[in-house]
Amino acid sequence: MNIETAPLRVTLLQAASAPGEPEENLRRLDAHAGAAAGKGSDLLITPEMFITGYNIGDRIAELAALEPLARVAAIARRHGIGIIAGGPEVGPGGEVWNAAWFFDSTGEVIARHRKIQLFGAVDREHFLPGESATTVTTFRGWRIALLICFDVEYPEAVRAAAFDGADLVAVPTAQMEPFAFVNEQVIPVRAWENGVFVAYANQIGRDGSFDYVGRSTIADPLGRRLVSASPHAEEAITGELDPGVLLAARRQNTYLDEVRTELYRQHHPHIRS
Repeated sequence: MNIETAPLRVTLLQAASAPGEPEENLRRLDAHAGAAAGKGSDLLITPEMFITGYNIGDRIAELAALEPLARVAAIARRHGIGIIAGGPEVGPGGEVWNAAWFFDSTGEVIARHRKIQLFGAVDREHFLPGESATTVTTFRGWRIALLICFDVEYPEAVRAAAFDGADLVAVPTAQMEPFAFVNEQVIPVRAWENGVFVAYANQIGRDGSFDYVGRSTIADPLGRRLVSASPHAEEAITGELDPGVLLAARRQNTYLDEVRTELYRQHHPHIRS
């Protein structure tokens, strides 16, 4: 990253995914992608498993088999916008992961992430955990990491992404009561302590026993919430990520340069100098 890198306009879609209704979710994704592109956004980030719905129980394998990737790719290509969207992903042996895919503006999948920290029975009864601590790709000069929901609540995950060169950590989420403090407090801290932007796109409304808290947000590397959404409304919020802020924050906060990884490696062998 250098000061000449262009700012990145990022739109977060905060919405209630229609559980088990991929056609409806794809229709809404198409509309929001067109609107975001029309306002000059480079990237649209949707909530966790937006394409199929998150709390879909035993329908996961059935809905995963529909493989909506080609449809999302066509939406990205038609509107000329990057899209991060997710759903269940099926492996060759029938394994299923909670996944997010990054489509560039030509519709190519440039990264895919499988959720590494599974949350409760809703995840553990249906998904295998991903085995890649970081998923980082380059888009329009920015290094962008993917994490999913519970992943970002582990400081090790964001720190690993930062060590792998991430400028932005993009997080589709389905955050629920009573955890609104994650949106409001933890996300800005993750951005500050790692010198990165964090974009956190959440669901809204009730979904079975879950009551989603909305409050989607983009936090900047100075620990400030650049933009934030309300608790309950369907919204598309946009923030412009300034590379100058990123560089200034890293000059001010030198955690990544000064952390003494050699002292922690015995407890976390994956840490690299």
